[in-house]
Amino acid sequence: MERQKQSWKPMVFSASAFWLVTIMYMWRLAAGDRSIPILIGAFLFPIAAALATLGALSMRRAAKRVLTENVYADAIRARAYAALEFPGTYHLAFRDLRALVAKHVTGTRGLDFGCGAGRSTRYIENLGFEVVGVDVSKEMIAEARAADPSGDYRVIPDGDLSSLDGSKFDLVLSTFTFDNIATAAKKQLLLGQLRDVLDADGRIINLVSSPEIYVNEWASFSTKDYPENKDARTGDHVRIVMHDVDDKRPVEDVMWEHEDYLKLYEEAGLEVLATERPLATGEEGVDWVSETEIAPWTIYILAPKR
Repeated sequence: MERQKQSWKPMVFSASAFWLVTIMYMWRLAAGDRSIPILIGAFLFPIAAALATLGALSMRRAAKRVLTENVYADAIRARAYAALEFPGTYHLAFRDLRALVAKHVTGTRGLDFGCGAGRSTRYIENLGFEVVGVDVSKEMIAEARAADPSGDYRVIPDGDLSSLDGSKFDLVLSTFTFDNIATAAKKQLLLGQLRDVLDADGRIINLVSSPEIYVNEWASFSTKDYPENKDARTGDHVRIVMHDVDDKRPVEDVMWEHEDYLKLYEEAGLEVLATERPLATGEEGVDWVSETEIAPWTIYILAPKR
């Protein structure tokens, strides 16, 4: 479900204005002005400034708190997402995966972490993998099973891979999953768990949204109604609308910058073998918007540290 947009920035401006007026009153007071208006202002404005500051801090913390509800955990959104294949901008996310898997992965045991409606699971099945797809959304797993009754799709508790019963995998694929994990601690915990289910020579392919996707227009996405995205930093919530589905409600993601992903991988005991940022060539027959010049996706190839 959507969370209400947090309007903490106007509170910052209000607090700043109150503090500025407070300084003016204090200056008049220090200059010897003891008139009733100055005394009242010198008493009330610091209180107002302090309250506005506390309000801004509280709203800022609320804006960065953990998402308590999966944005895809309702039947309408799950059905809309299940109908999606690889149109437009999404094509670039998957276009190079076949070559990257062939280059970096040996073996055929695959885990699709955050499989959603099973699109990415079926993709790596077609590459010859035996795949387990896992997701925290029962609505998404229901759609995945409906589309692929013979597939192995499992609902897992949030942040818990224990249902895999000690299985080891040659490939862990995660497509867009980390866009919806709000905190560094949670991301690091999950990356550590994914590292632990890898075979000795296993690889993680983590496909995430580049920060640029939230501040530009695309063949498959729009952000023009959310100018506040431009001020987002790592851990901030951002909004984006998908063109290729019937459900036009904005998706709320958590923006994460490249340097901060590198820190997470280091702390989770993972080595970055390669980083890919796919661009459109202009020959795909798609009316690209920003895709030929700006990469909407970042693909990390990860291995356990030796």
